[in-house]
Amino acid sequence: MGAVPMGAVKHSLVTAGLAAGSWLGSRVPRLEPVPPAGADASDTTVVIPARNEAGTLPALLASLRSQSAPPARVIVVDDDSSDGTAEIARAHGADVIDAPPLPEGWTGKAWACHHGASAVTTSTLVFLDADVVLAADGLARVLTTAAEVGGLVSVQPFARTERAYEQASMFCNIVAVLATGACSPVAQDAAGAFGPCLVMRRADYESVGGHAHEDVRASVVEDVALSRRFAAAGLPVHLFLGGDDVSFRMYPAGPAQLVEGWTKNMAVGAVSVRPVEAVATAAWVTACTSVASDALRALVTGRRRREAAVAYLGVTMQIATISREVGDFRPWAVAAWPLPLAAFHGIFVRSVVHARLRRAVAWRGRTVPIR
Repeated sequence: MGAVPMGAVKHSLVTAGLAAGSWLGSRVPRLEPVPPAGADASDTTVVIPARNEAGTLPALLASLRSQSAPPARVIVVDDDSSDGTAEIARAHGADVIDAPPLPEGWTGKAWACHHGASAVTTSTLVFLDADVVLAADGLARVLTTAAEVGGLVSVQPFARTERAYEQASMFCNIVAVLATGACSPVAQDAAGAFGPCLVMRRADYESVGGHAHEDVRASVVEDVALSRRFAAAGLPVHLFLGGDDVSFRMYPAGPAQLVEGWTKNMAVGAVSVRPVEAVATAAWVTACTSVASDALRALVTGRRRREAAVAYLGVTMQIATISREVGDFRPWAVAAWPLPLAAFHGIFVRSVVHARLRRAVAWRGRTVPIR
C-alpha cells in the first residue's frame, strides 16, 4: 500500500479546518424581542467603569437617555481619569462615583465595577464598557433576554469601524467570537464571556464569591473569569451577538491602541477557552493561513493558480458570512483578508511574549500583571 501524498494530507487538513470554522459560526445567537407590554428597567442599574473615557462616554450616555425602557440609575465609576471623564459624565446626566486608589491585586476595571455595584441595591445589574452604544430598544432586549434565560447574560457588541486601520482587527473580532463557542450549535456553558456588556441579577452577583468582581479582582480578562465563577456556582452563562441593538467602536484612538488592546485580550483569552473551541478555532486559522500562503505562492510562481483561486474564493465567502455578524468591516478588507490575518498573527505573537515572558500587559497607562 503506497504512502498518502502530502498534498492530499494538506488538502484534507485545510478542508477540516474550514469545516471547523463553519461549525463554530453556524448559529447566530440574537437577543430576545421585546414583549408587547414592553420591558421594565425600573429596578435596574447600569454601571460604567471609566478611565479616560471623555471621548466615548457622551454617545453611550445619550443612548441610555433615549431608551424605551430607561434604567433606574446610571452610574459612571471614574477610575482615576485625567481627561475630564467625571465632568463629562455629570454633564450628560450620570451619577459619578470616584473609585478609591487602586489596591494591589486588583485590576482597574474590576475595582471600578465592584464599587459601582456596591453603591446600589437594584435587583438587576448591567455592566457596560464606555465605548458601547445601545439602540432605542437595546436595553429592553437585553433585559428581556436576561429575564428569559437567567444566569449571566453576555453580549458581544457589533464592531463599528470608521478608519482603515480598524479593518486590521477583523480576524481578531472573528476569533474572539468563534473561540467562545457563542455561534456553535452546542450549548454555551461557561465557554467564556464578553466584557463590554454583562447582565445579571444582584442575588446571583452576590452569591458568586461574595461579590463577583471581588472574586475575579486580579484577572486581566475579568469577563472570562466571571463566566467561570458563574458556571462553578451552577448558574448558566449565555452568550449573544449585539447585532443592531448593541454596538461599539473598540479602538478609535489609533493603531497603537488597537494593538495594545488586542494584546491584552489575547494574552489571557487564548488559554481561557474550552479545548474543543480552542482546537477548532486554531484549525480554522491554520487553514486560512495555508490558503493565503498557497494563493501568494501561485501568484508568484504562476503554478496551480486555478486551484489556489478556488480555495481563496471559498475562504473569502466564509469570512464574508462570519464577519458581517461581528462588525461592519469593509468589502476591501474581506477581499484582502490575508492582511487582517497577518495582523492577527502579529498581535497573537505579541500577546504570547507578554503573557509568557513579561508576565504583564499594558492598558490605559497601567501595567497589569498576568497571574
